[in-house]
Amino acid sequence: MQLNLLKSKIHRAEVTDASLNYEGSLAIDVEFMNLVGLRPYERILIGNMNNGERFETYAIAAPAGSKSISLNGGTAHLGKLGDLLTIMSFAWVDEREATDWHPKVLVLADANRRILKQS
Repeated sequence: MQLNLLKSKIHRAEVTDASLNYEGSLAIDVEFMNLVGLRPYERILIGNMNNGERFETYAIAAPAGSKSISLNGGTAHLGKLGDLLTIMSFAWVDEREATDWHPKVLVLADANRRILKQS
């Protein structure tokens, strides 16, 4: 049996930019993506802690060190600058692997400039 488990999570990621006139997606500092094993164009689920919106899109890499979290395309309507997001991706895992499964988690603070927790 296969189980769909949390693979990656970036918690309390602060929206730094929004671009309505873009093809879509969520741009994430590639350093954050690498820390949690999130790949460019990977499907992601986003929860906006400020307004309760939940939506799906895909991740694209923002420049390393930019601390950027940018709502692009239609997702720009689902949040505003300063909103805090939880960004999640999931993986299909064999039941035997699921026993010892642990997602990679990154918790951010201070406008994405400080890592509170990494596991």
